[in-house]
Amino acid sequence: MTTETVKTPLASGRKAIFSPASSPIYAPGRRDFFKYRQLAASEGEMTAQVMTTNAGLTEPTGWHYHICESQFIYVLKGTLDLDLEDGSSVHMVAGDSLLLPGGMKHNETSTSTDFELLEVMLPKLEGTVPCDPPGSDQSK
Repeated sequence: MTTETVKTPLASGRKAIFSPASSPIYAPGRRDFFKYRQLAASEGEMTAQVMTTNAGLTEPTGWHYHICESQFIYVLKGTLDLDLEDGSSVHMVAGDSLLLPGGMKHNETSTSTDFELLEVMLPKLEGTVPCDPPGSDQSK
């Protein structure tokens, strides 16, 4: 029996990026009541961050969407409640995950006081856009 080794070429100029927990990098974020720890992947072609809060969400974030292809969230600790543009509501607990297509309107309505979330966006986040709630008609 023979085994074949498949070599994957390393893209020119790419290197590993390490983000040690002992010296976290926090960046200004979309919401003042969240703290955003940037992870190594944020320096490349995707955005990866850990969001935390010390007091819990004090008010809904307001309806918005993100300019990206996909947004993946994974609750590390605590709880998160979201309303989605299709009319559904999601209550997430530690261990739950959710994949939102880019451009999907959503509104975070509450978190626990010990909330912690891993968020990954592909490709990297290009912006967050406030918007009207789904179904609202602003033409009148």
